[in-house]
Amino acid sequence: MGQKVNPVGFRLGVNKGWKSVWYADKATYSNLLESDLEARKFIKKNLKNAGVHDIKIKRSMNRIRIEVTVARPGVVIGRGGAGIEELKKKLNDLLKTNVDLQILEIKRPETSARIIAQNVAEQLERRVVPKYVASREIENARNSGEVNGVRIWVSGRIKGVEIARTEKFQWGTVPLQTLRADIDYYYLTAQVPNAGKQGIKVWVFKGDK
Repeated sequence: MGQKVNPVGFRLGVNKGWKSVWYADKATYSNLLESDLEARKFIKKNLKNAGVHDIKIKRSMNRIRIEVTVARPGVVIGRGGAGIEELKKKLNDLLKTNVDLQILEIKRPETSARIIAQNVAEQLERRVVPKYVASREIENARNSGEVNGVRIWVSGRIKGVEIARTEKFQWGTVPLQTLRADIDYYYLTAQVPNAGKQGIKVWVFKGDK
């Protein structure tokens, strides 16, 4: 079961919170959900170089508050705050409402499953061998002293072979069945030249909560 259930969804309400916080009735729910997904897609695309860790969307009556946690806030803010103002303007146009945008910094980007997955994907797309990439990311997380275990799976036509396979890399323990375990998880696909799409799954165990 641990491999079939999303570790974050499995722990919602136990030690994980919701990424979108708002309430809507039957008539408006689908529209709000769609606009949430559009906003997330837009932020991911525009802040690719900033290392996005988390996007939280909170809605009140006629205002949207978006909290974006990134590894490199300077890239988002830009010179004299020009970057953040431009992003806010584009989000206002996209969502057709007043957006309160807040940029936060993640203290330890090497312990974020999402940032690890993005780093692996970027390097796979440059034709770097998965074993080398995964070993380096695991070593960085291990040296942070804040994680108890890391697991990285890379699936697909690795090194351009005909038959797809899964390469698994792990350090420490990753207890998927323990509900009190604080597990950060992210899944991503990389478009590798001459090898098609490759799936990347990352689990980071940060101790019990």
